[in-house]
Amino acid sequence: MKFGRKITTNLYDEWRPFYIDYNLLKRELKSRTTSHSWDDKDERDFTAMLNKELDKVHDFQKQKTAELSCRIRDAEKDVQKLVAQESSSSEPSPIHCSDPESHQARPSDYGPDEGSDDDDDIDDNQSDASLEDLFHGLQEEVATLVADVHDLALYTKLNITGFLKILKKHDKITNLPLKPTFIQKYLEERPFYKYNWDALIVKLSKLYNLVRTRGHPVQGDSSAGGNQSAFVRQTTKYWVHPDNLVPLKLAILRHLPVLVFNAEKEFEQKDAAITSIYFDNEDLELYLGRLEKTEGAEAIRLRWYGDTEVKTIFVERKTHREDWTGEKSVKARFPIKEHLVNAFLRGEYTMDAELQALADKGKKTQAEVDSMIQLASEVQYRILTKQLHPVMRTFYNRTAFQLPGDPRVRISLDTELTMVREDNWDGQTRTGDNWRRTDIGIDHPFDQVAADDKELFKYGVLEVKLQTQFGQEPPKWVTDLVQSYLVEAVPKFSKFIHGCATLLPNRVDLVPFWLPQMDTDILKPNTGYLTVERPMKNTPDLQSGLFSPISPVSPVPSYVEPVSEGEDDEEMDLAPARDEDRRTGLPQEDVAAAIAFREKSLKERDRTSQFNGSSSTPEEVCDERTPLLKLPRPPTVSIDPLAPSSAFDESLRERLQANKNAPPRAQDGEVREAVGLDEENLREEERLLVRDWSAPSGKRIAVPVRIEPKVYFANERTFLKWLSFAVLIGSIATTLLNFVPADDPRGLISAALFTLAALFAIAYSAIIFVYRALRLRARSAEGLYYDKYGPTILCFVLLAALGTNIGLRVADM
Repeated sequence: MKFGRKITTNLYDEWRPFYIDYNLLKRELKSRTTSHSWDDKDERDFTAMLNKELDKVHDFQKQKTAELSCRIRDAEKDVQKLVAQESSSSEPSPIHCSDPESHQARPSDYGPDEGSDDDDDIDDNQSDASLEDLFHGLQEEVATLVADVHDLALYTKLNITGFLKILKKHDKITNLPLKPTFIQKYLEERPFYKYNWDALIVKLSKLYNLVRTRGHPVQGDSSAGGNQSAFVRQTTKYWVHPDNLVPLKLAILRHLPVLVFNAEKEFEQKDAAITSIYFDNEDLELYLGRLEKTEGAEAIRLRWYGDTEVKTIFVERKTHREDWTGEKSVKARFPIKEHLVNAFLRGEYTMDAELQALADKGKKTQAEVDSMIQLASEVQYRILTKQLHPVMRTFYNRTAFQLPGDPRVRISLDTELTMVREDNWDGQTRTGDNWRRTDIGIDHPFDQVAADDKELFKYGVLEVKLQTQFGQEPPKWVTDLVQSYLVEAVPKFSKFIHGCATLLPNRVDLVPFWLPQMDTDILKPNTGYLTVERPMKNTPDLQSGLFSPISPVSPVPSYVEPVSEGEDDEEMDLAPARDEDRRTGLPQEDVAAAIAFREKSLKERDRTSQFNGSSSTPEEVCDERTPLLKLPRPPTVSIDPLAPSSAFDESLRERLQANKNAPPRAQDGEVREAVGLDEENLREEERLLVRDWSAPSGKRIAVPVRIEPKVYFANERTFLKWLSFAVLIGSIATTLLNFVPADDPRGLISAALFTLAALFAIAYSAIIFVYRALRLRARSAEGLYYDKYGPTILCFVLLAALGTNIGLRVADM
């Protein structure tokens, strides 16, 4: 589909006059270039037209965002009024209880009807019904606000794509480079496409939560509902394309509010900023340990929330534990004042007195303080003995979703993720003797930092943290969300590992599995599973106007996110529901007959379509749950996005081994010019699964290998089995030597052959045992773990010894 047609069909109709007039600009460009040669006047006129369209789009977006903020604020006031009205109407009155006629004299909550003859018929149930109707009206307004925010984000995406495409078309036709100049001179001055939606989404989330809970939101500790010094969660991670960030946030706030630590404070952008400084030595010992998932592998970092003016820094240590230990990986931390960090890192200051003061003031229990004191001592010892230094900084803005005081489901979305070098290893002074750089703060994208010293991660990172009982399934809406087109599962993704692998290429030989996939387009087609629908009038359900599966027949046309250029809508699968007998209410026999008739009709239709089809080659179907869409690749089995990370090891290893000897493939095309902007969309027939990866030149992909104690025991048992077999053969040889006469050469030859077979078995098993033990210590997945030669050779040696013995005895007869 051409972009001009796409923007015409996918725009929100009420805002039609305020979109970029892409078709007009294209016609103007075509008419001027075909009628005469493009000159300076045409260039000025066309630039003026672009500038006019830019002003229109920028002013409209600015107006709508201000309008949405006012509507959200007005809706909050209406909720507060309804809550106050509900509280006043529910308070018991002694006069009302003692005198049945006194309710005629009390004030009424029904406005113009106060004092009318109908007051005698008003009771509490009617009052509750009236309040419920008013809340329903607010629910429709909130649903409309959600749709407006979603549509305004898509409005921004369509318009910036239109500007970049028309500029590209202009440069191609006229051979004049207008695009760089226009972006720098005009777009950067009115950067409507850089609008940060976080403040608006936080306000909308607060309003949504107020309306959903009827003005009584869940109260609790905003610090994740538990002890933050040591906590264990099951975490799965996903990448989110920039185009899906706003839809994803709106989908999550339907179920969880945005977690705000200070609800009384107006949201500022710095409130979402999180910065961490990771430590390692020049051998990258911590990096390799975290990458290979060795038992006890640690990551040490210093973290702060907000800008660089904060005074409290958190020292954190993450420790990886293998499953066979019976323990869980854990993160522990303790606070330290900013001015004491350098002295602590040099070993000149200990945290005992400062942490003990927390217990003396009653802020922490003595047990918690003892644990933090031990942690501080261990971290300081590790930094000094391993000579750890600042190596990398990560910065991102986090939007967290969680019910206050309820840590069972916590979802966080990190955007604008940036990794920055902090080391001084290449001779360039970055941190000097300080524990962090002082030339940057939270001013993303850190233009003052050299391009080689920073890595701008182009996706958002979604983390789903669940605390469920053993065997308990996660909430259905979480499963539906992570299986939708909005996210792409990337198990074991680590910001620290990714930063070291990209910023220190000369020091890193082992890279994570996801690094070769960074050029892969993870934007998947929207099949309509999660779509914002504007509410119908008099809709009693708040969720009816939010993300929901598209119905086969909808009385109100829904506004769906535009698909990439060249993509057509996919056919819906028509199959009977599993619980159709319960849905219809018909007898089971009639339902079975109807299902059989329909299945027969569907099969006949499929045969007809196959007979009349234009393509005889079956094509792989890609839907919203299809991971990593790109150029044609061989298919394989996808992973369970909510499975524990340990379940990913085996499938990854099998994929790498299966594709190790695969023929070389063509390199990818031109890298996109901007994140989510001006991208050349693939055609439908080109969007197939990406399943194999190849490491960059000179690098190796880290294959997760699980080494448990029982693996070493299995190696020893195999060695002992070989020894027992060799001892048995040696016993035969010893028996022949002891009981065969000395003048019997045939017996001596047989005994010698059996002795050689026993010695061969002992030597071979010893060599294989040592080799396997060394490979296990190196955590290598390759090696002679499957021995297909040794047993075969031993059998042939034994067969030769027995055959020789029998042959010699037969010849002697």
